[in-house]
Amino acid sequence: MSENLFTRTGFINVNKEQGVSSAREVAVIKKLTGLPCGHMGTLDPMASGVLPVAVGNATRLFDYFLSKRKRYLAQFTFGILTDTLDTTGKVIAEGGRIPSENEIAEALPRLTGGIMQVPPAYSAKSVGGERGYKLARAGKTFELAPKLVSVGEFILKGRVKENVFCFEIECGSGTYIRSLARDLGELVGTYASMNSLVRTKSGCFEIENSVETRCLNRENISDFLVPADSVLPYPCKTLDAREEKLYLNGVPAPCGLPEGLYRIYRQDGSFHGVGFSDGTNLKSRLKLCQK
Repeated sequence: MSENLFTRTGFINVNKEQGVSSAREVAVIKKLTGLPCGHMGTLDPMASGVLPVAVGNATRLFDYFLSKRKRYLAQFTFGILTDTLDTTGKVIAEGGRIPSENEIAEALPRLTGGIMQVPPAYSAKSVGGERGYKLARAGKTFELAPKLVSVGEFILKGRVKENVFCFEIECGSGTYIRSLARDLGELVGTYASMNSLVRTKSGCFEIENSVETRCLNRENISDFLVPADSVLPYPCKTLDAREEKLYLNGVPAPCGLPEGLYRIYRQDGSFHGVGFSDGTNLKSRLKLCQK
């Protein structure tokens, strides 16, 4: 390795390949680093694109990424509906009409903003303690409750084939693009299923700066490690000698900072983690350094 990765914590902005699982991509990073790793939001095997993988103590930041926005390029095939809501599944309805571009464009505002969305049966949603996809594979009938999701942008980019259209979608966590395909089909009086999906952005991670795991090895992987502190959207606070002594021993340190979360740095400039100020005292919220 070009430097000692084992003392660092951060993210690898992986460009997941189509046809492999998110877990497989994480396993590659874990093997190369020898550190605990985890992704910050799964992608289905048929999808590709941005998959931020946390390395080391950065895995503790999962909850801080739950609210991050995501951006996708998706293609929907109209005239068919599958059990998985994408074209890898079994066709359960077909022969629906193919809508015009104008019809589709007029329907998109109804799927923008805060909307109630029913997740796909083939999903990781839990039903009575069982994953939906396991129940669906077993042929069991069940219903998933609608969930409020946020769709900021739903843009028709154009027609790819007679019955295939391309869309750009910006949305919040928990939004299923496959469900958007199904619901859009219903709005224009036909069927629709997703046939391709590329995540182009997740939080601050963009596809232009991503790397495929097949390009990584033990010698170069540290060159692609994004420091954890660089992706946190909080103001920074460098502790003085008195504050550091209190803070590192778990004692609230008087600081007078406005209430909120902060990136905390020690006197030597090293990143310690996330702290919280209640307006009077500063307390450690999350330790991210190795020592």
